[in-house]
Amino acid sequence: MPDSLYEHDVLAWSEHQAELLRRFGRGERVNDVDWANVAEEIEGVGLSELHAVESYLNLILLHLLKLHVWPDSEACRHWRVEIVGFQKNLKRQFAPSMRQRIDLGELYTDALDQLRAGDPELRLPTENPFSLDDVRVGDVKSLVSRFAPPEADSRA
Repeated sequence: MPDSLYEHDVLAWSEHQAELLRRFGRGERVNDVDWANVAEEIEGVGLSELHAVESYLNLILLHLLKLHVWPDSEACRHWRVEIVGFQKNLKRQFAPSMRQRIDLGELYTDALDQLRAGDPELRLPTENPFSLDDVRVGDVKSLVSRFAPPEADSRA
């Protein structure tokens, strides 16, 4: 198969490479394994999983901040339900090796930036009160209680 197949039809390329690797695993001699791109794709699988976990963490933090800033919103029930769903998805995808790669402080800052994009005048707690384990498995009510009490007016 031509080397350019990777760029033009990654599905066909991946199927062909998988078959070559299976043959290689059975002890056959194969000559055209695209080792460089196979290695890149294998590494990409792990990075994709890490990014999915980071995305769930970001969404949990964002929803916790919404619950803090707008505690009387009609959307609170929806945000709580979503947090629990995000935690369950996170539990399925989280791997111990990810712990050292996740910067929860950066994800918290990203969540703050997201909320500020919608309303730059919002007063938001700038200090992240959570550990990774808190966000992964903590009860929503106890997590929200970690923030300082919201001011009567959440605008500056």
